[in-house]
Amino acid sequence: MADIIQLLPDHVANQIAAGEVVQRPASVVKELLENAIDAGADSIKLIIKDGGKALIQVIDNGIGMSTTDARLSFERHATSKIKSAEDLFSLNTKGFRGEALASIAAIAHVELLTKREEDEVGVQLKIEGSKVVTQDVTVTPKGTSLCVKNLFFNIPARRNFLKSIQVEFRHITDEFQRVALAHPNIQFHFYNNGSELFNLPSSNYRQRIVNVFGGKTNEKLVPVEEETQVVKITGFITKPEFSKKSRGEQFFFVNNRFIKSAYLHHAVVSAFEGLIKPGNFPGYFLYLDVDPSSIDINIHPTKTEIKFDDEHTIYALLRSAIKHALGQFNVVPALDFEQDQNLDTPYAYKGKGAEVPKVVVDATFNPFSHDMASPSKSSGSGGGGTNRSSYEKPNTKGWENLYVGLESKVGKESDFSSVSFESEAITGSIFDDSKKALDHVATTFQLKRKYIVTTIKSGMIVIDQSRAHQRVLYENFLKNITIKEAVSQQLLFPLSLSFSKSDIVIIEEILDSLKTLGFAFDKIEDELVEISGVPLLVPESEVGMVLDQLISDYQLDVQIDSFSQSDIVSKTLCKTLAVKTGEQLDNDSQMALVNDLFACKEFKISPFNKPIYITITGDDIDKKFM
Repeated sequence: MADIIQLLPDHVANQIAAGEVVQRPASVVKELLENAIDAGADSIKLIIKDGGKALIQVIDNGIGMSTTDARLSFERHATSKIKSAEDLFSLNTKGFRGEALASIAAIAHVELLTKREEDEVGVQLKIEGSKVVTQDVTVTPKGTSLCVKNLFFNIPARRNFLKSIQVEFRHITDEFQRVALAHPNIQFHFYNNGSELFNLPSSNYRQRIVNVFGGKTNEKLVPVEEETQVVKITGFITKPEFSKKSRGEQFFFVNNRFIKSAYLHHAVVSAFEGLIKPGNFPGYFLYLDVDPSSIDINIHPTKTEIKFDDEHTIYALLRSAIKHALGQFNVVPALDFEQDQNLDTPYAYKGKGAEVPKVVVDATFNPFSHDMASPSKSSGSGGGGTNRSSYEKPNTKGWENLYVGLESKVGKESDFSSVSFESEAITGSIFDDSKKALDHVATTFQLKRKYIVTTIKSGMIVIDQSRAHQRVLYENFLKNITIKEAVSQQLLFPLSLSFSKSDIVIIEEILDSLKTLGFAFDKIEDELVEISGVPLLVPESEVGMVLDQLISDYQLDVQIDSFSQSDIVSKTLCKTLAVKTGEQLDNDSQMALVNDLFACKEFKISPFNKPIYITITGDDIDKKFM
């Protein structure tokens, strides 16, 4: 029997490796940006077209490559970062496995322009599907420009699995933000479809966070700093009052590398315990510096997960550092039972001596003098029994004129029929009202401020009030979007809200759906949204919360067509505005909710595929008494 095991061809092996390294266009962006950083660039440009499907280009002013290095960089496991196995435990660079460019070149059209400072001319390479098409000498500035076109052109199945342009663009934006936040000393430019989205100058950590997420972010940040033998912790957390219901601005960086860690996230959330509402999440930008030999960053292909040697110690240090920061900057309310506030001396009285109070007595004052005719001045007299003339009341002569002609009207009883008495309580009708109340017994009642119980022919049903209201609102919002006849409530004063640039992009995507629901926008600028009208069911105080939740849900869900966009918007609004568990409803509201629910097209499940009510028949009740 012939041998059946054979080595894979290089182009097949590269495509297999690409399945791990390149999951979507954002993966290419991450690898190319990290290569530019490793090349020592201090200015990097990222250019995107059609969500990265058509074009991804990264231009840097790093050290560049020679002709030989340019060719070798596209070979598998070709790297300048490690030379032995021991180097894996002392990594200070981003990429090190040498698979990125080889994997990208296997599934896309790649064009490379690079030049070192000491060389007079550079080199241009064009590669399609791991095959070098051309290699020429060219004139190019110092650094490297790598252009990736037509991603997954030779793997149609993988290309079909890509999401919409908007979804892929958001993933690219997330990767760009992670790299930019980790390296504030590098200048970044981000262009999308010809327009500049981000222009981030070289700055410090705080300024970089503000430049990425908007000017309003500065007032939300609380600095965190702690240095021990195990780890050095720096960065910022957001104040508890700015916590959100979505996991938005949460970033961990270990040795300037973005990571995801549910374990460290739990340490941050536990430090905020008691300061934020249940279900809300704090924002944080935390930078951890540890010994490279104490972590393993090679446990995941995308290198976003790492393994610590001593996770428990880092957990405890991170939690205590955040608690210390919250207390140090007076974010946590504190009570000092030993200090008496009455003993605090105002700054204006510092250095002043004590002054003895003086009492001035008017020796000529006589309360019984005839000149003291004003009652207000005579009120200080304790026993003014004598000389009453000084306290005579003003002349009240002529008061009888008020009642002239009244005697003639009193005799006519018919005139009293036109007399009305306002807000006079009627106490004699208590028994009549109670009799009427017995005749009209309510058919619904509320159980634990969560369920509405009502009777039917076969028994009774128990309705979850929150889910029922969600279903009613969901169908109303979806109907308004479809027929485009929603009613808008105009605001007396326009409402100005601040968002990051990436959030503004999402708002512009769903702008048509928001307008059909009743939102009216005056202007949408770089970081400012001005709203002049809101739907009838949306309170003005909750507009910001509704839009934040809407942006978060839109980022998490996958939308392909306009209907799914409308569906996401309707679901978010119904979830945010529905009656919550714990709210008390009167009988009229309960009956109205029950009637509205059973008037819906789908009344059995909520918009989130959860049962709305259960039925308890008479037989079920009888069985309980057997």
